[in-house]
Amino acid sequence: MGIDKASMLVDGEHAAGRIANLLLSVADPVIEVGPGHTPLAAVAEHPVGSGPVVAVAAGWRALRRAGHRGPVLVLACDLPLMTRDLLHWLVDRPGDGSVVPVVAGRPQPLCARWSTADLNRMDVLAGAGSTAFRTMYEALEVSFVGEGEWGAAGRPVDFSDTDTPEDLKRLGIAMGRPTCTSPANPQRTDW
Repeated sequence: MGIDKASMLVDGEHAAGRIANLLLSVADPVIEVGPGHTPLAAVAEHPVGSGPVVAVAAGWRALRRAGHRGPVLVLACDLPLMTRDLLHWLVDRPGDGSVVPVVAGRPQPLCARWSTADLNRMDVLAGAGSTAFRTMYEALEVSFVGEGEWGAAGRPVDFSDTDTPEDLKRLGIAMGRPTCTSPANPQRTDW
């Protein structure tokens, strides 16, 4: 990408701040897995950059230490078009099992609700070296849901992730630049 995805500008707001605000509007507690781009409590995966499963497991361990015992809503920073309605749909879905939306045949594990049982399994699998969701779905009890179920709450474009400058251009997202300091990490200047 050439930039930190957290600094992408979406409607004038940095992606990390936008995602934090979306999560705060539907969930409590909310933590950031990362270097402290937002005022949220932050935890880093170890080793840093070791993949999404390790990051989710690190977040789960932090939530458990804080006393959280219920399902967890996970949302990646590189899904800058995500909407509050889609997140509400995940939170309000009956039961407390894992729910992973499927868009155009592709599961979206980084915009999903994960059960405590699956998070515990994920933590063990991450500790054993698993770093990709697609390699562990068989070990988890996931309800994969298609557009027929989540479509009333959002559109496929809401799940668009941004991995390249071309993605940013296609989605009308600006490459952001730091503008102010983060209370969580004074060395950062993008909050």
